[in-house]
Amino acid sequence: MWVTVALDMVGFGIMLPVLPLYAEEFGASPAVAAAVLAVFSAAQMVAAPLWGRLSDRVGRKPVLVAALVGSSLGSLVTGLAGALWVLFLGRVLDGASGSSYAVGQAAVADLAKPEDRPRLLGLLAAAFGVGFVAGPLIGSIAALGSRELPFFVAAALAAANALVALVRLPAGRPAPTGAPGPRTGGLASWGSAGPAVRRLAGLAMVAMVGFAGFEATFALLVERRFPEVGDPTIYGLFASIGLMMVFVQARIVGPANARLGTRPTLRTSLALVAAGMVVLAAGGGWPGLAVALVLLVAGQGVFGPTLSNATVETVPIEGRGAALGLQQGAGASGRILGPLLAGLLFDRVGVEAPYLVAAALAVTAIALVRDSDA
Repeated sequence: MWVTVALDMVGFGIMLPVLPLYAEEFGASPAVAAAVLAVFSAAQMVAAPLWGRLSDRVGRKPVLVAALVGSSLGSLVTGLAGALWVLFLGRVLDGASGSSYAVGQAAVADLAKPEDRPRLLGLLAAAFGVGFVAGPLIGSIAALGSRELPFFVAAALAAANALVALVRLPAGRPAPTGAPGPRTGGLASWGSAGPAVRRLAGLAMVAMVGFAGFEATFALLVERRFPEVGDPTIYGLFASIGLMMVFVQARIVGPANARLGTRPTLRTSLALVAAGMVVLAAGGGWPGLAVALVLLVAGQGVFGPTLSNATVETVPIEGRGAALGLQQGAGASGRILGPLLAGLLFDRVGVEAPYLVAAALAVTAIALVRDSDA
């Protein structure tokens, strides 16, 4: 399961850096090129709850295989695009198929003992991080051949991943007969899900708005505050963030949850994110930047897997896929709103504004954490 999710994220990371440039070849303006990125998250926001609910009905393995096949087709259409609308179609298809992480979480939760679940969910989140570190490296090599080649590499990788998953993934635990789980699919999921599931999904969205805004404006912040640095330094900082995130998720999530418990760990992680955003806004040169990044990575790295564990604790086994899919969809909506809000604040209010707002959002998210969501 770890390898399946990691390879899927590698494929996404291969394409991400060159997509805006690729869109410009079809006459896209910078705003339209950004929209090419946004439609992936928009399609995922709608489709992830549906895939999760389907995995509750038919099992995790067939849904994962189908999603990987869809990702392969989406990448292939992207590489073959001869017009801008075909490029949008490829990204929508890929985004609508992007459910491997939520369904993988549900599969791990099915197989894990409760006391091992936070640690194993943290390891799965680390697979997500590994993909984002390795993907751009592979994509940069493929791009030496042509602008389209990274998309074909991603398509081939997803197809091979689907084949291996079909052969090697365990069947998993089937949903109990006659128990289709809570109605948490599609856009109506917010209204039909239980209040605890809605609150945790809302927590995912609020927290992701702030962190996605940080990701979208971090390079601009470094450029403004450290004009002497070049692109290699910025790439190195992003790679360092990814590597630190992998370490936190693989080695710290489990012990933190075991020592503090799920809800206190959620509050602590959000407090670290808020503190990191405030330090980032305050400046302080390279030492201040280093402290801010450590706080942010520690907080966000622990937050994601712990929130998934809280969701799993809240719902019965037959509803895990739907609930985790709703959570992934909510996070995708935050990835749409976050960059838009942060870019507007950065441009119109000030360099520090996106991070102060993100800190306020993290504090607000703390208030959404309840001691019991059963």
